[in-house]
Amino acid sequence: MARTSSKYADFEGLREQAVALRREGLSRRQIRDRLHVDNNDILNRLLEGEPLPEWTERPNAKDDLRERARELRLQGWTYDQIQVELGCSKSSISLWVRDLPKPERRDPTEQAKLAARKRWEHELAKRDEQRQLTKATAIGPMSERDLFMSGVALYWAEGAKDKPYARRENVQFVNSDPGVIRIFLAWLDLLGVERGRLRYRVMIHMTADAEGAEKFWADLAGVDVSSFQRTTLKKHNPKTTRKNVGENYRGCLVISVLRSADLYRRIEGWWTGMVVAAKQRTP
Repeated sequence: MARTSSKYADFEGLREQAVALRREGLSRRQIRDRLHVDNNDILNRLLEGEPLPEWTERPNAKDDLRERARELRLQGWTYDQIQVELGCSKSSISLWVRDLPKPERRDPTEQAKLAARKRWEHELAKRDEQRQLTKATAIGPMSERDLFMSGVALYWAEGAKDKPYARRENVQFVNSDPGVIRIFLAWLDLLGVERGRLRYRVMIHMTADAEGAEKFWADLAGVDVSSFQRTTLKKHNPKTTRKNVGENYRGCLVISVLRSADLYRRIEGWWTGMVVAAKQRTP
């Protein structure tokens, strides 16, 4: 015990040795054993102000997570909140931020609300990730029969149809989904309908960017915007709250096929045949 006390008396010399060992990358335990310092308070004083060696920062951990954890801690977040936000273990968080000041205590009710909100945001992010993975599922190449059947079904769902009280034996298709328009145009190509027989028109609310919409649909159809018919503008009703707004709102594209009475009749016949085939599959 006397030997240890004498060593502690030469504190500055001992500190120089401890700092030198620390800078060599030794751990606290290794420094303690090397210098025979068995008092943690004295060891803390010997290493006071000396940064941790690089290996303690866990190079295997993601640097961006570590930096984000430190940012959140400086904003006053608790370990629990950081864990929910980043999905890291508390032990990792503790190692990354232990040199930072502790946040001020918050009102327990507000803290609980914040934690609940962060948990819910984390859950929503996970659900959205799963949703995007599901949507990314591909069906592979589309055969000509696949395209044919898809086109018939699309037209009967979205295209103009003949009625006993209003004869409309002409092909006209309206939709706001660019993907649907692409499939419809590919279907017309499959049927041998010349692009020169097609006429295009945009339908859009008068408060939207009609000129930008015309350019978008013309580019998608592969035609010059000057070939479009006059755009139909829908009057704005101030009593309604529209959701289809913003830069992604481009109205609807109307595609009409000239001299298409015979084509319409064939489409109706194809659809009727599909319905009969479906009935035959019903148990």
